[in-house]
Amino acid sequence: EIEAVVSCAQGRLVKVILECCLLTDEEKIAGAKIVKDAGAHFVKTSTGLSKWGARLEDVILLRQAVGPDFGVKASGGIRTYQQVCSFVEAGADRIGTSAGLKIMEEFRISSSS
Repeated sequence: EIEAVVSCAQGRLVKVILECCLLTDEEKIAGAKIVKDAGAHFVKTSTGLSKWGARLEDVILLRQAVGPDFGVKASGGIRTYQQVCSFVEAGADRIGTSAGLKIMEEFRISSSS
């Protein structure tokens, strides 16, 4: 199914959500590898609508599974600039958040100090 979506996307970015909070580590690794092998561009940690959102350990695990040249998006429950920094340091290429304005304000304040 992922390959079909990638084909229909005609070169546009395809992100696949694993909903990590519902999976074992083994399932996360297998899922991430399937996503990569199917030709998608990103694996995403969470919808943010289940048990919990993004966790650092999941981003680290996904990054290890897909390697350095594939996208990892941390999403769900990320509400502060410090969290963004931690997720990027853990291996996330993109961040999904509903607190973008607050995070950018925190960034502005931290940059001017």
